[in-house]
Amino acid sequence: MAINSDQDIVTARQKGRALAIELGFSTGDATLIATSISELARNIVSYARRGEIILKAIQGSSRQGISIIASDSGQGIRDIRQAMRDGFSTSGSLGLGLPGVRRLMDDFEIASEPGRGTIVTVKKWKL
Repeated sequence: MAINSDQDIVTARQKGRALAIELGFSTGDATLIATSISELARNIVSYARRGEIILKAIQGSSRQGISIIASDSGQGIRDIRQAMRDGFSTSGSLGLGLPGVRRLMDDFEIASEPGRGTIVTVKKWKL
């Protein structure tokens, strides 16, 4: 789904929560998933202005989960290590977005190239 505005953030969060519930995640895990989507979508709107979030049900060898891919073609992140530190922000926020998402989800990958954009892929596995 396209992420271009605050309303898109709300919609992505709602769709992610609904998919998590449909897949049998607990209410608590569905909230963690929705929060992660919200943070990733907020970063798209704040830093790149537009991008997309893809939600998918995934199957591991013996477990089921949800995958969230947040991508944009914005300015990219110059220093990923620094961006992953709690409290680091280039926008004056609390700097908890990406580090928070990493803590909330089971798998976290980020790829970014200055001037080309960023792709964050996260997964949550059902216990």
